[in-house]
Amino acid sequence: MTELRAPSRSPRLLSIATAVPKYRIAQDDVKNFGKFIFADRGGAFERLLPVYDNAGIETRYSCAPLEWLGSHKGWRERDRLYIDTSVDLLEEAAGKCLDGAGLSPDAIDGIVVASTTGIATPSLDALLMERMPFRRDLQRLPVFGFGCAGGVLGLARAAALSKAAPGETWLFLVVELCSLTFRPGDHSKSNIIATALFGDGAAAALVTCGGHGPALTGWGEHTWPESLDVMGWRVEEDGLGVLFSRDIPTLVREKLRPEVEVFLRRNGVGMDDIAQWLFHPGGVKVLDALEDGFDVPRGGLGHARSVLRDFGNMSAATVMFVLEQALAAGMRGKVLAGALGPGFTAGFLLMDSDA
Repeated sequence: MTELRAPSRSPRLLSIATAVPKYRIAQDDVKNFGKFIFADRGGAFERLLPVYDNAGIETRYSCAPLEWLGSHKGWRERDRLYIDTSVDLLEEAAGKCLDGAGLSPDAIDGIVVASTTGIATPSLDALLMERMPFRRDLQRLPVFGFGCAGGVLGLARAAALSKAAPGETWLFLVVELCSLTFRPGDHSKSNIIATALFGDGAAAALVTCGGHGPALTGWGEHTWPESLDVMGWRVEEDGLGVLFSRDIPTLVREKLRPEVEVFLRRNGVGMDDIAQWLFHPGGVKVLDALEDGFDVPRGGLGHARSVLRDFGNMSAATVMFVLEQALAAGMRGKVLAGALGPGFTAGFLLMDSDA
């Protein structure tokens, strides 16, 4: 059983765990899948074919085999698979996370769940309560619409709720099934690129103002004006359609650092104080832009590149995999986690492993 110390001023990350669905898919198989479902695009698809080889991805995981994803499924079937798989993955991640902290489900006072790749009403947290013996007075906060920023911003919401009630323990959960956007009827460039990038995954983290673990010392976000068309979903008859701008790497390279500097100053921290940057790996070009913008040597965002290689872009869940790797490698000092999502919004989370 984890020993809970007297509440401190900052919430602490007690434990983190991740989970992936059972279908492991190699990038070469996805490329061949793309050739099959986009065959009638002809030369237009052939010109985009290098995105599969240049994505920095070797494997990823999916809630369904490629044959299912390549068939014409409507909203009903896609959302049913989203709900069933999401609850399974959240149960696995939450169980491992609780075990890692030596806590039982009845020790949890509240749950924050972030997910943007499907719709569930009752929400995923309510469905999970029928699987796991949480208390029936549990506080629940389902969060929809953060997209790729949901891992950072969702964990920040859990930290804020924990700080507001220092005696409470909050469980943050995130699950994204991005493979459900693989829609054979959508031959847009964005959808083709999505098939080269997206995978599925889930994560769980425990946050409380007592106990041991990295302190979550500050959080914030910035939403740029007139940027709603940069990233998001289009609601289509057969599921969610991918929306993202080709300008994202340029926006990252030119516009992100000034907002990070403002956020850090607000928290009494300078750029030179940050020992490690943990960014959501949206793709290789985005990681290159992040390294350029933050003066990190090429390839220096090693955990992000490793997660992208082995799991692909799992939207909001991805940064939690990056954080899990960093903690396992012995994360020290002040760390900034960051991610970008629809809005167009940047989310920031400041951590201190030595506090």
